[in-house]
Amino acid sequence: SLSLEDAALIEPMACAIHTINRADIQFDDVVVIAGAGPLGLMMVQVARLKTPKKLVVIDLVPERLNAALQMGADMVINPSDDDAKVIIDSLTDSYGCDVYIETTGVPAGVTQGLELIRKLGRFVEFSVFGKETSADWSIIGDRKELDIRGAHLGPYCYPVAIDLFDRGLVTSEGIVTHTFSLDEWEKAFALANSLDSIKVLLKPTST
Repeated sequence: SLSLEDAALIEPMACAIHTINRADIQFDDVVVIAGAGPLGLMMVQVARLKTPKKLVVIDLVPERLNAALQMGADMVINPSDDDAKVIIDSLTDSYGCDVYIETTGVPAGVTQGLELIRKLGRFVEFSVFGKETSADWSIIGDRKELDIRGAHLGPYCYPVAIDLFDRGLVTSEGIVTHTFSLDEWEKAFALANSLDSIKVLLKPTST
């Protein structure tokens, strides 16, 4: 019953669902998702279903921020243009966001989150890093008493992902931005490794 585009995203959507489950989002939460790549955009869709008070997405790529708005974000922040701390403080009476989900894969995404999150907030770490990340752990304990939660893959979430796709509550539209036939694989991989695409699908030729 699913399109090929939706079906191809079942695995990463399951990862997004597991991550959002780990965040334990409540109705009155201000939620920040850092990173609007394919996984981040899927997390936006799933987090929107939890109806938080405010859903904010942070990224450096304007096209991806626009996609996040289309998928349900209430507000987007480009840190190269705006001060994320000032904006989050303005939304929370300077208290900080309730939930911060890190899916950038860069060290700055971690330190940014420790700054933006409120005391007793929930910090969910999803991304994989290419190098060690340093942070002031006194923020986690002494200053804010944070809950640090990891999220890995999509355990028990495949049936949920399939059901959400089937009911039209999540979609690949806007995430699968380009489709190629198998014999165009070189062009497809080149595009996939650029910022000119979000997700590229190789589609077998029908017979």
